[in-house]
Amino acid sequence: MKKYYTEGKLIATNENLTAVSSEAGLRDAFLRSSILEGVVRMCDKDHNLIIDLPCMKGIIPREEAALGIDDGSTRDIAIISRVNKPVCFKVSGIAPGENGEKVAVLSRKAAQEECLEEYISQLQSGDIIPAVVTHLEQFGSFVDIGCGIPSLIPIDAISVSRISHPSDRFCVGDNINVIIKSVEGRRVCLSHKELLGTWEENASLFHVGETVSGIIRSVESYGEFIELAPNLAGLAEPREGVFVGQSASVFIKAIIPEKMKVKLIIVDVFEAPSKRIPPKYFIDGPEIKQWVYSPPESLKTVVSEF
Repeated sequence: MKKYYTEGKLIATNENLTAVSSEAGLRDAFLRSSILEGVVRMCDKDHNLIIDLPCMKGIIPREEAALGIDDGSTRDIAIISRVNKPVCFKVSGIAPGENGEKVAVLSRKAAQEECLEEYISQLQSGDIIPAVVTHLEQFGSFVDIGCGIPSLIPIDAISVSRISHPSDRFCVGDNINVIIKSVEGRRVCLSHKELLGTWEENASLFHVGETVSGIIRSVESYGEFIELAPNLAGLAEPREGVFVGQSASVFIKAIIPEKMKVKLIIVDVFEAPSKRIPPKYFIDGPEIKQWVYSPPESLKTVVSEF
């Protein structure tokens, strides 16, 4: 089965380098209907993408730069933002340029259409696939799920522990895994939090009497919620002069599975740049159909169905 990759994964492969290095390679890619990659040098005033291939200039006409440009469902910012970044494409042909030089006419849209038909449309609820974070908004994280086709992880689906912005969890360019919630044409709904472990799996990493590090995620009148792991937060006794985003050293006073609670005491708070730690995934398989966050003895059941 043919594999489809997020943009940037093919650009340094031998197959891609060979194909874009000569006119013969490009013509062979045309005959084979191969998906190739190159880096966008510029977006001209007509929003055509210009790619400097080793053998000649490549051009992706505006209407071929992305799915949805022709019908207005994708805005031109999706084209402009590709400058200095790799894009996938299929070779449409080789034509004479303005000065008689040869120009490779390319289509990113054609590569995306193939990826959508042959890969994304075949995905089912519960499938786990790789993705790359492309940009972050207050409401969620946009990711490339194949050939530059974007999808959104809503902020409340990123992790169980609440965050104020997706940048609390991700950076642009991060390679992550996501879970398919549904696929309806080009609309793909995603989740991420189910991969980060259940309450029980996360709580097992900590023990009463330990003093550990955490991040203050919420300050309430009755205490502070402190993230110990992306899918586990505890409540600390109230302390003055603390605020969201601070790092904290906390003493673990109690772990209560039946209430899904971790009781904490703040030992110290401080300003420190948060370390970028790749997400720890607790699920290695290709799919899940049900995920139960709550432990068996919990009085409340928290479950995701796929």
